[in-house]
Amino acid sequence: MALSFTRVHELLESARGTDFTAAVARIEHRGLPVFERAYGATRADELALPVYADTRFDLASLTKLFVTTMFLRVVAQGRITLDEPLAAVLTEWKDDAHRNISARMLLAHTSGMNSGADYRVMFDENVEQFALRSPLLAKPGERVIYSDLGFIALGIALQRLTGLSLAALAARTFAPSLRYGSRAALRATIPATEADEWRGRVQGAVHDEKAHLMGGIAGHAGLFGTAADVASLTECYLGALHGRSSPLLPEALVAHALAEQADDPVLRRGLGWALKTTDDNSCGRYLDRSSFGHTGFVGTCVWADPTRDLQGVLLTNAVYFGRADTRDLRAAFFEAMALEW
Repeated sequence: MALSFTRVHELLESARGTDFTAAVARIEHRGLPVFERAYGATRADELALPVYADTRFDLASLTKLFVTTMFLRVVAQGRITLDEPLAAVLTEWKDDAHRNISARMLLAHTSGMNSGADYRVMFDENVEQFALRSPLLAKPGERVIYSDLGFIALGIALQRLTGLSLAALAARTFAPSLRYGSRAALRATIPATEADEWRGRVQGAVHDEKAHLMGGIAGHAGLFGTAADVASLTECYLGALHGRSSPLLPEALVAHALAEQADDPVLRRGLGWALKTTDDNSCGRYLDRSSFGHTGFVGTCVWADPTRDLQGVLLTNAVYFGRADTRDLRAAFFEAMALEW
């Protein structure tokens, strides 16, 4: 069956220059690429460079999916379980309200930890300690609160369990194109993100302010990579559901990660992954309810539909034009993708 993806192409062509300056879209079916195309340039001024299919983007919160996978590998190795309290590793939690928080709670965003914090209150803080010591907003396990601070804590736990930095773990686990940060010589090739009052136009450095204060290496943000990097990680999960071997995780743990861990009327939670809950989610109307995915604040997203054995990755720098909600563009992309089937 020849697939044109005309709807996808026309959508992204029309959005170029208004919704983003740069985008790469990649679609895979049964583990194989069926569409990949780059759009636009790294920025909207005289310093612009062309974008290619292998251009690296700030992945923003898609970082959480890679950190989730690295943590699940430690679980698979028997170094820790999903449900034991992390206070044995995060000793700062031994004597306070955090003491019963488990890895499962952090991965499913049910730890009760705050979603984040204004970076301006952290200039004189150690951000890791700020995250670990911030008061809870709910009892552990009580409800879903999407939390950057929770994934900062997860990253700290992962480093203490392995004795390796997140950067070193990522380098050992994933392809060379997937890394925290970027070399100075390559920064101009990475799509720029927001111009803010603190740093000016951000390019080749992590957009997320908390991650920036942590040296660009954090559990919730900081990875740079290509659309193929994101698709490769997603295939480790999607492929395992269809009998294709996962190079990173055992099949049973993949299935567990994609099972509902926490109910929420807006967006149900697996382990690290979001699960489609309503047609208002960023995956749009046509992907199956079994679909799983994630978004990143700068304009990145991925969703996979197990019933179609289909996944789509859309990397953009939409935040270049401001912090407006990009749900409509994302949903339109995944709807256009789904209409090919």
